[in-house]
Parts: sequence; structure tokens; C-alpha cells
Amino acid sequence: MTDTAPLKTALLSVSDKTGLTEFAAALAGAGVRLLSTGGTAKALRDAGLEVTDVAEVTGFPEMMDGRVKTLHPAVHGGLLALRDNPEHVAAMKAHGIGAIDLLVVNLYPFEATVAAGADYDTCIENIDIGGPAMIRAAAKNHAHVAVVTDPEDYATILAALPGGGTDLATRKRLAQIAYARTAAYDTAVSTWMAGALGETAPRRAAVAGRLAQTMRYGENPHQQAAFYTDGSGRPGVATAVQHQGKALSYNNINDTDAAFELVAEFAPQDGPACVIVKHANPCGVARGATLAEAYGRAFDCDRTSAFGGIIALNGVVDGPTAEAITGIFSEVVIAPGADDDAMRVFAGKKNLRLLTTAGLPDPAAPGTTWRQVSGGYLVQDKDTGRIAAEDLKVVTKRAPTDAELADLLFAWRVAKHVKSNAIVYVKDGATVGVGAGQMSRVDSTRIAARKARDMAEAMGLPAPLTEGSVVASDAFFPFADGLVTAAEAGATAVIQPGGSMRDDEVIAAADAAGLAMVFTGMRHFRH
Repeated sequence: MTDTAPLKTALLSVSDKTGLTEFAAALAGAGVRLLSTGGTAKALRDAGLEVTDVAEVTGFPEMMDGRVKTLHPAVHGGLLALRDNPEHVAAMKAHGIGAIDLLVVNLYPFEATVAAGADYDTCIENIDIGGPAMIRAAAKNHAHVAVVTDPEDYATILAALPGGGTDLATRKRLAQIAYARTAAYDTAVSTWMAGALGETAPRRAAVAGRLAQTMRYGENPHQQAAFYTDGSGRPGVATAVQHQGKALSYNNINDTDAAFELVAEFAPQDGPACVIVKHANPCGVARGATLAEAYGRAFDCDRTSAFGGIIALNGVVDGPTAEAITGIFSEVVIAPGADDDAMRVFAGKKNLRLLTTAGLPDPAAPGTTWRQVSGGYLVQDKDTGRIAAEDLKVVTKRAPTDAELADLLFAWRVAKHVKSNAIVYVKDGATVGVGAGQMSRVDSTRIAARKARDMAEAMGLPAPLTEGSVVASDAFFPFADGLVTAAEAGATAVIQPGGSMRDDEVIAAADAAGLAMVFTGMRHFRH
């Protein structure tokens, strides 16, 4: 392989014309001949640049609505020919094929077309064929050809012009980027087509992402890590604007996502809500008349765990809320927005990261989750399940009161976002005890109740807030012991999926304790 490859001829054919004319002008100024097609050629000519149409090179006009224009030996021979191979050089000379030293292509906007909700035929027409073929050809021949698929790499090429051409290391790096781009493009097409055909488990599946951030380390300092976005545009940590603070860590991103997805369960039109997360589990969730009140009530669930936590809110943060939040150290605050007063308050806390998203994710929007296991992946739909009052089945002698019912539904939404085995106590629209991730459901019930007792003692309350609360269990109680523990903690009503072989035993225990219990018929395991 040669090291420096000259830049004498460039072929430019782009959909995204960001920075195009400035880049092409710099190439032309360095004596590079410009080849182009269609709209790209027009844009360059409109900028006063001299351009040769690819049709002049191939001897064929663009045809079939532009479907056929670069699929020709004069183009692919110019990209694929090995300049140091005498037979290749002879073939070029014999057939009048000129070398193409630089290919600049970004593809038809297929992803954007799908995101805009276009119909099937329109999406098909926005599948690029010639572009990926040229990109792959140029990338394969990176020994001699440089390929650019992202406008952000224009600067790399311009930096090489004074030296007479690109070095091999640069061409290798650009080739890798190019292959990743075509792979991501094909992933988008195949994923969309599987959905259009109703294929829930296609024979082959792939995921793709774009690097958003490299990190100092992953979950632990000895692990390397990076953050990639999927281009879906779903509001959240991937689309957020960070206003202050150092770069987010791997654990920050994981926990912030967990907090924001949970707070999105509570629509702003239904009132302010706040979620505090620690290690991907909520340690406080509450509604309030204001965001400041919602934060205070969430904080009171577990003040100890809230220290150094992630705070998510479902509305625009104001000054009083910011003042309340900055009373202790928090890692991240994420919300749809923050007003000027809040920004001034947060600015005084340099170690706090403030993220705004201009919206909330839709908890009912379909999606897919991927989890790697040894030798493969587990793929499933996102858990978009929701339960309304009319979906509940009362199984005890006593039905829940209206107040209990409201808290039961609140607790159920929270339990969906707590690691299994999950137990959530709620009173008056606020969590008062959360038990997460235990191997035994009764242990989760006991831990949540114990934490509530500890908080009552710390706050000088005469009794834990679990007195008069309701409790949610993400899956059925396999035995009555967990339910009995909840009753001993002061719970008066229970929401759970039902479906245990011992449901009758559990229902009898609830009746004996005077509890109201409802079954959802749906569980929310979260591992």
C-alpha cells in the first residue's frame, strides 16, 4: 500500500449539502477536478464552480428518474482500480477510465423519510443504491482512494490538501466510517421493511448507532465505554441539551434515562411530578401542586438515597424548585425546560449537570430493547403496558376507596420502573417506601417498610408514612407472607397482577387483614 495518495479528481454527490460549496471551492482552489451529479452539480455551478457531469464521464445520461447514473465502469473502475497494479492501469488506459481519488457521498435521506411518516412507496424511492455501491467501492480501495460520508470530515480532507494528498492512516479511518455508515443505512432499511411487513422476528436483525460521546470509563474505571445515539429522536438524555457541569458518565446516562422514562408516565396536564433515581431505581416519586412540592415529597421518601441522585421533572423548572433541589448534592437534573431563575440558581452548583429536552418521551410509543447475552441478543418490545381503573378486578370483600384507587394506579406506574422483585408503597400521590431487586418478594416488602420506618424516625414523625398507604407488587405474591408484611406496615390496599397458584390464600389473607385488593392481569418484571 502507498502512504500518500494524491487528490486530483473528486466525485461529489450528496443529499445533505451542509458546507458543500465551501468544501468544493477549497478543493477547486487546490487544483482538484470536480465531478458531480444532479442537484449537487447544480449547487456547485450556482456557487460559480466548474463541474464535470458524471454523464460526460460515463457517456450515458441520468435515467429512470435518477435511479441509474453512477452504476457504470467509468465510475466504479475509477474508484476500484489499483494504481500500483500494471494490469489495472492498462485497463484504465484501454477503456478511457480516469482515476477518482476522492469520493464524497452522503445518502438519500431514507431515515428522515421514514421518520416523517411517508408511505411505503415513498420510502422505497428513498433507498439509495448507487451511493452505497460507490461508498463501498471507495472504502475497499482505501489504499488509493479517500471516501467521505459525513460533512464533519470535510475538514480532514482540507487539512491534507497542503501536503498534496491524504495519508494511509486517514484513508483507513475514513473507510471504517464509510462502512459503518452503509451498515447503519442498511439496518434502517431492513428494520423499517420488517415492520412494514409485520415481521416481529425477522431472520436477521441489526442495530446501529452514532457516536455521541466517549467516556472516561464505563460502570467501573477498568471498563472502556462510549455512548451512541440511535437517531430515533425520542426525547431524553440522547437528545438533551446540557447547560452546565462536566460530561455525563456511563452510570449518569443510565440513571438519567431511568428517571426520565419514569417521570414521563405522569403527563404534565395531570400536574407536576418528580422522580429521584439512584442506581437505576427510583428512591422517591411524587406529585405536587408545584414542581417544588413534588420534589419535596419525593425527597421525603428516602432522603439518604436521594443524596447524589438523578432528578427528573415533568415540567419547566422554576426558581423555587431549583432552590429546593440545590439544598443537597445531586448529579443530574433533567426536565423539559428550565426558566431563567432556575438557570441562575443551578449555575451556582458547578458540579450539577442540567439537561433540558423540550419534551417528554411517550410511554406508549412502541420500541425495541436489546440485551446482549453470551453468544447472542435478547430482543423484545418495550414495556408500554398501562392499566386504567376499568381494567382492574376487585378480588377482596372490600373494594378500594376512590383515594386508594388513585394511589394504587400511581403505585402501579412506579412499580413498572423498579427492578424486580418490586414493591412500592404510596400515600397521597407520593412513594413512601420502595423495595427493589431482591431475590424474595417478601424481602422487598420488608426492606421498603423498614426504610419507611427509618425515614419516619429521621424526620421525627410519630409513625411511618406506610401507615394508611397502598402497595403495588410488580408480579403476583407467590405466598401470603409478603401481603401480610405489607399489612403489618400499615398498607390498606394492594394492587398486583394475580395469577399465583395460591391466589385464594393471598386473597383470604387480605380479607382477614381488612385490605382491599385488585388484580391487573398484567405484570411488570424489570430485570
